[in-house]
Amino acid sequence: MTTSTDAVETSSPRALTRARRRQAVARFWREYRTHRAGLAGLAVLGVIALLALAAPLLVGSDSRSVTEATGGPMESPSAEFPLGTDQFGRSLLALLLWGTRVSLTVGLLAAFLSVAIGTLVGITAGHFKGWYRTVIMRITDWFLVMPTLVLAIALATVLSRSVWTTILAIGVTTWPTTARLVRAQTLSVESRPYIERSKALGGGHSHIMSRHVLPNVMPLVLSQTTLVISTAILTEATLAFLGLGDPTIVSWGGLLQDAREAGAVSSGNWWYLAPPGLAIAVVALAFTLCGRTIESVLNPKLGVTR
Repeated sequence: MTTSTDAVETSSPRALTRARRRQAVARFWREYRTHRAGLAGLAVLGVIALLALAAPLLVGSDSRSVTEATGGPMESPSAEFPLGTDQFGRSLLALLLWGTRVSLTVGLLAAFLSVAIGTLVGITAGHFKGWYRTVIMRITDWFLVMPTLVLAIALATVLSRSVWTTILAIGVTTWPTTARLVRAQTLSVESRPYIERSKALGGGHSHIMSRHVLPNVMPLVLSQTTLVISTAILTEATLAFLGLGDPTIVSWGGLLQDAREAGAVSSGNWWYLAPPGLAIAVVALAFTLCGRTIESVLNPKLGVTR
């Protein structure tokens, strides 16, 4: 009888690679499950994602319309409106659910753009030497010393107000931290003996960066992505609160901006301010917990508390 080990050994290299990847994913999940904080963050994100996807079914698209508002302006929480109403009489619970879709979308896309730029810059800066490394790292240092929020505000002010402008403003200003982390990891990887063997066998720059360096820096990139998402959500909320977001869409930061303009702070209408603020804090904390847990699983030397 052929054993499973013999079957794996006689299978094709592609099948063997897939089997190793499945084993790595299973091993990662077994280790991740031992961290209570990471599981709590993942559960919170799962619930919020489901609410965002089900928003059209739960509250309907007409709940965002000013002309079809069913409540009175600035009503306090009640059985009909659990979180009260805004200055136009719209349900704040419905607006909060719709804002979840926008805030998560902006956070995810902006984080993807930021990490993609940082990974590309970090790998190339760690692989190539000479004038390219000097120039690209001086540019990275300049972005690092400049306040990220100031740069994002400048871009959002110059460009037209839209969701894509917000994503671009966040993505192109938050990549330097990722770039420096990936560059350090790239330098560590390229000092290993198998890189020299690959070069001796004729491996070019693209082959070494894509087949050897990138797979080794991906765990770092994955953990960094979860941390950048929380930063992107906070930055989007800040830009919207400052009036630099798209006024035609509903987001958590936009709700805070509307509450400020409606005088919710001075009039003591806490139900207008608290829900979006708490939602931003909870989602940012959940992504941070997941990111720290991923770091701990991929690098046990960090010693993150379980």
